[in-house]
Amino acid sequence: MTAPAVDHRPLVHHTGFWYFPIAFVARLPFAMMTVGVLAIVVALRGSVALGGLTSAAVGLGVVVAGPVLGDLADRYGQRRVLVPVGVANGILLAIFPLVVGFATSDALLLGAAVAIGVTGPQTAAMSRSRVMALIGARVHPERRDRTFSRAMAYESAADETAFVIGPFVVGILAALIAPWAPIIGAALLSFVFVTAFALHPTGRAVPERSERTAMAPFRELLHPRMLVLVAAVFGVGLFFGSTLTSLTGFMEAQGAPEAGALLYGVMGVGSAVLALAVALVPERFALRWRLVLFASVLTASAGAYSVGGSVSTVTLVLCLMGIGVGPALVTLFSLAGHRAPRGRTASTMTILASALTLAQALSSAVTGAVAENVSVATAMLFPAGAALLVLAMAAVNAAAAPRWDRASAGAGLSAAGGSAAAAAGAGPASTRS
Repeated sequence: MTAPAVDHRPLVHHTGFWYFPIAFVARLPFAMMTVGVLAIVVALRGSVALGGLTSAAVGLGVVVAGPVLGDLADRYGQRRVLVPVGVANGILLAIFPLVVGFATSDALLLGAAVAIGVTGPQTAAMSRSRVMALIGARVHPERRDRTFSRAMAYESAADETAFVIGPFVVGILAALIAPWAPIIGAALLSFVFVTAFALHPTGRAVPERSERTAMAPFRELLHPRMLVLVAAVFGVGLFFGSTLTSLTGFMEAQGAPEAGALLYGVMGVGSAVLALAVALVPERFALRWRLVLFASVLTASAGAYSVGGSVSTVTLVLCLMGIGVGPALVTLFSLAGHRAPRGRTASTMTILASALTLAQALSSAVTGAVAENVSVATAMLFPAGAALLVLAMAAVNAAAAPRWDRASAGAGLSAAGGSAAAAAGAGPASTRS
């Protein structure tokens, strides 16, 4: 097969102009389905508890299936995985209102929710994998590090923006049309945009197993250099879930529970903007030290959040929290991209995404129970605990990264060996990690 040309042209030339809009909209079904399921179950069944359990079942399906879908995409190509998954997800979403309305068994309802989660299209993880492959195969070596940094910043900002817009769209459709409208909207988006993303020519950038060298064994994903990143992303997920839930409880105590999501959106928008700004950080500022810095900002601001106070004070603190969490998430995915084992980029990204989803679900459930049965003030301590986990993993990574990089180089496996960008000649490991 003829090798693609390597040149100085920007990444968008190689992806095509429409790739990034399509990939962004294809994220929305994933961002809408958990909240949409919650909304329709509560509206039609009248049970908040059942709605929360059904929403959690969607999250469980995502967590179970995510790594499996990533492994299949690494082995057989993204098209062969995403096309059937997107179609199946669209069908399941489309029939879910009927299940909610006519199923007499809660077990059937929960089973349908798990199935929606299992078929949840892992668009964000697949997009990162494609972009990494394109950078490694087609971007000139002199531009790779900077392009990689900007691409990971954009991908993380797109994720956060989608998870702000998704629930907002759910609320608008449910209020203006009917409780079933968000689910049907997500189904249509899955049918159209997930399929369009799957069939986009960039899908060929990630070769199938038969077109490349052997994949690294799965145990490489369990190496401490990877697990420390998974634990840190898990901490970020704990932070997201506990912040949203405790903030909702705080605003409920102020007599305006509906404003909780709006204030959370303030943090989300700020986080997305700062995530994009990470691309402006000088390359000589190593990723491991960036993570320590951003995790420190996150921990300090989360500590201030735990004190509570007035609505204006909490709003200000939320802005500061966004300064820490967005860049920290970008840095974690950048490190994961550089360290992903050979041929395991999609697996790596889906594992991190699953860790984020699982942590959000768990922390939302626990924080909600504490806010209701103990106190809102106690629940507001949880984001600080999550931030401390991120900071602890950042410290471990900063201390051990040079040793891990030397060991990988000595074994003939670059610390960035799984990243197509690095495999094709990205900058030195000491700068990246």
